[in-house]
Amino acid sequence: MTHLVIQSGKRLTGLCRVPGDKSISHRAVMFAAIADGVSIVRNFLDGGDCRATIGVMRGLGVQVEERSPTELAIHGRGLDGLQEPTDFLNCVNSGTTIRLMSGLLAGQRFTSFLTGTPQIRRRPMGRIVKPLRQMGAVIVGRQDGNYAPLGLGASTLRGLEYTLPVASAQVKSCLLLAGMYAHGLTVIRQPGPARDHTERMLAAMGAPIAVYGDTIHSERPSAPLAPLHIDVPGDISSAAFLLVAGAVVPDSRITIAGVGVNPTRTGIITALQEMGAAITFSNQRIQSGEPVADLTVATSDLHGATFGGEQIVTMIDELPVLAVAATQAKGRTVIRDAGELRVKETDRIASTVTELRKMGARIEPTDDGFIVEGPTRLMGGPVESQGDHRLAMATTVAALIAHGPTTVYGAEVTADSFPGFESTLQALGASLEIHGTPAESIHA
Repeated sequence: MTHLVIQSGKRLTGLCRVPGDKSISHRAVMFAAIADGVSIVRNFLDGGDCRATIGVMRGLGVQVEERSPTELAIHGRGLDGLQEPTDFLNCVNSGTTIRLMSGLLAGQRFTSFLTGTPQIRRRPMGRIVKPLRQMGAVIVGRQDGNYAPLGLGASTLRGLEYTLPVASAQVKSCLLLAGMYAHGLTVIRQPGPARDHTERMLAAMGAPIAVYGDTIHSERPSAPLAPLHIDVPGDISSAAFLLVAGAVVPDSRITIAGVGVNPTRTGIITALQEMGAAITFSNQRIQSGEPVADLTVATSDLHGATFGGEQIVTMIDELPVLAVAATQAKGRTVIRDAGELRVKETDRIASTVTELRKMGARIEPTDDGFIVEGPTRLMGGPVESQGDHRLAMATTVAALIAHGPTTVYGAEVTADSFPGFESTLQALGASLEIHGTPAESIHA
C-alpha cells in the first residue's frame, strides 16, 4: 500500500506528458484481436485497467507481444478466431473491459464467463444485458444478470434497433460490437453525445460502421478487419488533474503535450474555461484519426458556474477534480445530471463530498451531483482514496493548495489510469513524497 504526503506552497511549471488515453488503449487491444494480421499500438496506457483487457484477450487465445510497457504487437485472430477460454476471464476492476467484452463475446460460438473484483461485481450490468438479450444473447448473472459474474453462452444474434436511455459510450460500444456478429442491421440511437472512439477506430479498420448524427449503424463485416497501427494520444482525463492544478496553484504555468482533444471528451476544458481558467491550445493536429493538441494552463481567478445536461457526459470522469477547482472559485458551482457518478468505482458523489469535506470544502451532495461554495481555504490532513484512482488524484490536487501537509492513503490506485502521476507532479515542482510500496495498482 502507498500513501502520499503533500506540502503546498510550491508553484508548478514546465512541460510534461500524460499516459496514453485509457478508452482508446482498451479498444485498440480488443479490436486488434479480431483483425486479420498484426496490429501495432504505441503509447499504450500501461495501467491496471488496460492490463486487465490484455489478460482477457490472452485468455481468448490472442497473442499480445509486449515490445515495451507502452508498445504492443497484437496478433489478430480474425472476427471468428477467438478461442473458448479455459477459465473465468478476469476483468479485474475495469468497467470498460467487462462491458465491451460482453458485446464482443455475446455472439461467439462458445461459452465464456466474465468476472472481476468485488468492486466490479457491485457495478450495474443490466444496462448491457437487457439489450444483448433482445439481440438473442444467452446471458446469466447475479440478480438476473444485473451484476457480474456474467456467463455468456453460444448464441446466434439478430440485429437490434435500440435507443439508449442515457448517453453511454460503454453501452453503445457493447452493442456495436455485438452488432458485428448479428444477422441484419443494428441501429443505436443515443440521446446526446458520448465518446466516439469505437466508431472512429472500427471504421478505420474497414468495419461497416456508419454514423448519422446521434444514430449509429453496425453490421457484420463482409471482409476481414484491417490491423491497426496507432499512436494513442495522451489521455485528457489524466490531463484534467494537471489542468486544475495549474489553474489553482499560485504562480503556475504548465504545458501538457500531445493530449487527445476529441470533441466528445473536452467538456472539462470547456467547463474550466467557463469558470475563467486560462487554457490555450497549440500544435493542433490529427494523430491516428484522433484530434490532438498541446494544452497550456496558467494560474487563474476562477468563478462559480452551473454544469448539466449533455456536457456532463463529456466530462463524467473529471467531475471529482472539477469539484476541487470549484472550491477555489468565487461563488457557487452546481454540478447536476451526473447520477452516473453513483455507480463508478465508488459512489463518486458521496466519496468526493466525504474526502473534500475532511479538508474543509463547503460541498453538499445532491441526488445527481453536488453544490460547492467557494473560495474556501482548504486544510491539510489525512484523506482516503477509497480504492478510486480518480479520487486519489483529485485529493492530491486539493492538497497542493491546502494549508499544512496532507496524506493521501491508498494512493497506489493512481496507476489504474495515470502511472507516473506522482513523479509527473514532482517534476513540475510539487513537494510530494511517496511512502510505502511504489505506486503499482493493486488491481494490476
